[in-house]
Amino acid sequence: MAAAAANSMLQHSSSCSLRNSQLCLAESRKAQRLACHHQSRNNIVAKPIKWGSNFPLLRTRDLAPKKEEIRGLAVRCAAEGIERRMVIGAAAAAAAAAAGETKVVVPERLKVVALVACVMCLCNADRVVMSVAIVPLADKYGWSSSFLGIVQSSFLWGYIFSSVIGGALVDKYGGKRVLAWGVALWSLATLLTPWAANHSTAALLAARAFFGLAEGVALPSMSILTSRWFPTHERASAVGISMAGFHLGNVVGLVLTPLMLSSTGISSPFILFSSVGLLWLSTWMHKVTSDPRDSPFVSKSELRLIQAGKTESPAGNGGKLPSLRFLLSKLPTWAIIFANITNNWGYFVLLSWMPVYFKTVFNVNLKQAAWFSAVPWGTMAVSGYIAGAASDRLVNAGYSLTLVRKIMQSIGFMGPGISLLCLNYANSPAAAAMLITAALSLSSFSQAGFLLNMHDIAPQYAGFLHGISNSAGTLAAIISTIGTGYFVQWLGSFQAFLTVTACLYFISTIFWNLCATGERVF
Repeated sequence: MAAAAANSMLQHSSSCSLRNSQLCLAESRKAQRLACHHQSRNNIVAKPIKWGSNFPLLRTRDLAPKKEEIRGLAVRCAAEGIERRMVIGAAAAAAAAAAGETKVVVPERLKVVALVACVMCLCNADRVVMSVAIVPLADKYGWSSSFLGIVQSSFLWGYIFSSVIGGALVDKYGGKRVLAWGVALWSLATLLTPWAANHSTAALLAARAFFGLAEGVALPSMSILTSRWFPTHERASAVGISMAGFHLGNVVGLVLTPLMLSSTGISSPFILFSSVGLLWLSTWMHKVTSDPRDSPFVSKSELRLIQAGKTESPAGNGGKLPSLRFLLSKLPTWAIIFANITNNWGYFVLLSWMPVYFKTVFNVNLKQAAWFSAVPWGTMAVSGYIAGAASDRLVNAGYSLTLVRKIMQSIGFMGPGISLLCLNYANSPAAAAMLITAALSLSSFSQAGFLLNMHDIAPQYAGFLHGISNSAGTLAAIISTIGTGYFVQWLGSFQAFLTVTACLYFISTIFWNLCATGERVF
């Protein structure tokens, strides 16, 4: 009620002027009575106007103020602009306190991206568990380096098929439902992994392939959700936050897994992370929608901000997918595909083989190897967000999307290429960790390059295009993961394969700058 009185004063006092002083006099008197009636405590209000002892019987001639009264009225009307803010502030604070509300209101889109970042963290932590657990498993079962590569790559066997399917499903049904099913299935696969390892190698490979099949929907879902919940000038930062969670999953997995393996056994990290997935799922299903327009929690002002920040409003595709020939007929599509191939090639080599690298090259134990491997991923999470924020700043400053995407992607490829070449000459674990940290930190700039570029050139088919390029990248990851094992077994070192990977980074940089664009193509 106090807020209503203050709002009444605000609405009526704004109409005061010297030309209609009679109306101001009557309306201000009404607002003043309402404010005085409801502000019984020591609220700061304007000093009451002395209307006279018999103002209910005020005659018409009394409504014509003298010149002195008009001047006083003008002063009061001007002062009300300051005073009403104090009244409204006090009333709003009282109403918020009565309702148990806080003054800080977190935008709904930030809550959505926080949940996405959490599940991306879990997504990568679930992958990393096997990268660490495979060391004691190999000792137990006597697996060779080449067979280690097969086990590591089995995750990608399912992942390569679900990327395209998952991207198409996300375009049709939205990111919420598809991601929810993916989390439920990969948490189940994570829980079954230690049982499968004890049963047989075939069961282990099948469980890991099923795990990859479920996780294939994660990145397309993340990409679509951030594009729908964030305006264009905030999208790079949103992807940066989401991918920061993704990279922190490496840190969580690499740090917690060896501790749990040494204290509670091989099954414990798998049980922990699968349980966290089910807990996240219970929150996700009740708090998030695929589109902000369908959310009961988003405010009208935030929705207007999101919609106003969309440079394009692609028409719905009705669930129809474009032909592959149509998508592959343009060079910008191939620039994205080749960039994804290069990114996944280098990423999975480092993800799958870093614990083994530190153990083989520098003879450090499993816990030390995990710590050395974890530090680069932590810095990658920070640099990924910095890349996104820098990209948004350049876009807001008026630079073209094409230029911004090329700058970010060039940093994301040239930096890792140079770092991996230098890694061949590292002579201590600390030096190797620093170079790997530099490689991964700079590679995170790709998130503001090809990963965002899918929505630039094909907003209507972004999920499907993401699936196609990710499948090609997954095939490259399979080859690189298995190839690293064979290279190490045949040549006895990682040096040759690191050089091949660096050269691939340099070639991809040239191709990207020649063929990529930030303009809409499809």
